[in-house]
Amino acid sequence: MISSFVLVGASAAALSGVPGLFLPRTSPLGQRIATLLMEVAALLGTIGAASVLAGSGGFAVELPWPAASGATLGIDALGAFFLVPIFLMGGLGSIYGLGYWPQGRNPRSARRLQLFWGLLTAGMALLVVARQAFSFLLGWETMALSAFFLITTEDDREECRTAGWIYLIATHIGTLLLFGFFALWRRTTGSFALQPVAAGTLGSGAMSLLFFLALVAFGLKAGIMPLHFWLPGAHANAPSHVSAMLSGVMLKMGIYGLLRFLSLVPDSPASWGGLILALGAVSGLFGVVFAIAQHDVKRLLAYHSVENIGIILMGLGLALLGRARGQSSLLVLGLAGALLHVWNHGLFKPLLFFGAGSVLRRTGTRQLDRLGGLAKLMPWTAALFLAGAVAICGLPPLNGFVSELLVYLGAARPLVDAASGAPAAVLAVPVLAMIGALAVACFVKVYGAVFLGSARSLLPPGRPGEQGESPASMIGPMLALAALCAFIGVAPSAIVPALEAAIASWSPAGAATSPGLLGLAPLREVGLASAALVALVAIIVAATRRLGRSGARVGTWDCGYARPTSRMQYTASSFGQPIAGMFAWVLRPRLHRPRVEGVFPGAATLESHVDDATLDRVIVPVSNLIARRFGWFRRFQQGLVQSYVLYILIAVIALLCTLVPFGDIWAAVFAR
Repeated sequence: MISSFVLVGASAAALSGVPGLFLPRTSPLGQRIATLLMEVAALLGTIGAASVLAGSGGFAVELPWPAASGATLGIDALGAFFLVPIFLMGGLGSIYGLGYWPQGRNPRSARRLQLFWGLLTAGMALLVVARQAFSFLLGWETMALSAFFLITTEDDREECRTAGWIYLIATHIGTLLLFGFFALWRRTTGSFALQPVAAGTLGSGAMSLLFFLALVAFGLKAGIMPLHFWLPGAHANAPSHVSAMLSGVMLKMGIYGLLRFLSLVPDSPASWGGLILALGAVSGLFGVVFAIAQHDVKRLLAYHSVENIGIILMGLGLALLGRARGQSSLLVLGLAGALLHVWNHGLFKPLLFFGAGSVLRRTGTRQLDRLGGLAKLMPWTAALFLAGAVAICGLPPLNGFVSELLVYLGAARPLVDAASGAPAAVLAVPVLAMIGALAVACFVKVYGAVFLGSARSLLPPGRPGEQGESPASMIGPMLALAALCAFIGVAPSAIVPALEAAIASWSPAGAATSPGLLGLAPLREVGLASAALVALVAIIVAATRRLGRSGARVGTWDCGYARPTSRMQYTASSFGQPIAGMFAWVLRPRLHRPRVEGVFPGAATLESHVDDATLDRVIVPVSNLIARRFGWFRRFQQGLVQSYVLYILIAVIALLCTLVPFGDIWAAVFAR
């Protein structure tokens, strides 16, 4: 059965980094073997997942596991939909790493990175095909620990270690909540199997508690605001292709877990959909607001992941509202938009992180205010980053427009059909519009500051041999991702069968009573308009290049300055300051003003810094307060063996006292 290729691909991915452990640290052979095995894994896994989406049927296999009375693995269309980006990014990221993180230049960390890259891919694949609690948790922990070691690849940097530990704490809080979730699931259903339960099987209290545990556990992994606190630091400090995998794929495992749970309880109340819709709106809007205020390009992209997770949640919230109210059109449009955005974000966000990695490799800095004029030095990177920027802003003719259009249509459905219910869903329309407008402003800032204008005097010269464009091993994966973004934007009808299969797997009843997606959304017309727009842009670019070659070359308009310099051009901070000022009540920026003293003052700088709303303003102050309040307890940690023996003796005596029947003795004494 072709679908069983998924298991073979996951096994090949898990073993891809092992051969390199037995080869010299500086030998590139281990990295090439790992890349070859990852490409085989990606090919087999993608073929297996595509066959399920095409309707060939999935598989179910029972594995011997004495501790859990067996573990079941299986695949359906919903799982196959999430497997496609897992294997796609596993393969493309491995190729990208050949140029970005070559073993010869990184002998200390390259072998470890390759090993845990394969384990991360395999762990996510296992999580998706798990049909029982223990196999799900095994995949979850494999993914979580592999991501930790990938985030801390450069463990000689303090900020990298800090980001890794924050991530590890967050992910294991989620794991602890999952233990509670599965324990409650076993108690209420009588089984650890992840199988749908009949309507009315679970009481309202148990359902509410299960939903809370799932929402927080999976929300931590997905980066739902305010549970996103681990995400900006982890994505900013990991190697760029690791950031691409974390943002484009691993975050979606939280979305998958939430979707899988919701598919098991078909009688979910409408309030669940309203809550998820509200959380999505908050994450989407505040995610892009915090992104605008960032000075670090990778940290900025990390906050845009929070924004896009918010868009996915808005679609999921609409689907839940439609299912609860029996409105299949709302269900299909919302879920189709959410699922398609899972794919789309898994394409354009890795493309942007790959572009950021290319810039970092060339310049050695992630600071936007130190970059500029790179389009002349790195034309391929500039063009491909622009494609990713257009896609993430939800502009035609690329893929981000299509998925956001489906969410728009679902949110606006009550305006067209009053009987569709959920009138509050209409409030999502202006939120989506605001998110799109702010995203455009943010990426105008990023692209203008990094690639346009002149190179700034602070721009580092680059490392030896890396002054030009990035190598083909880095440009190739970026080209592939950009091509897929264009394909979905120009031919969205081609992926409708995969969407319908995944929707039918999640809600068979809702999908069976709804018309096809082509009857609900003008996808064919969107594809034709996008193709026409692509052709028009190509004609304009060709004409511009031809005129540029034949005409006289003149300098850029210099605003009346006789000799303009790079110091006179806008910085990213100055460009984004007016917009950030509108949201100062949320961002609460801290200004570091210069001190100008003396008759002839020296050079001065003005800097601003925006703290994270959850980590810096809540978690760190609370943890510091707890540390101060319980500082007295440190006197017991003296490092003396005899002290610890005394503590153990006291604990043993206390435990023995629990065996003494004090109640009976007390009653006997007073009975006299």
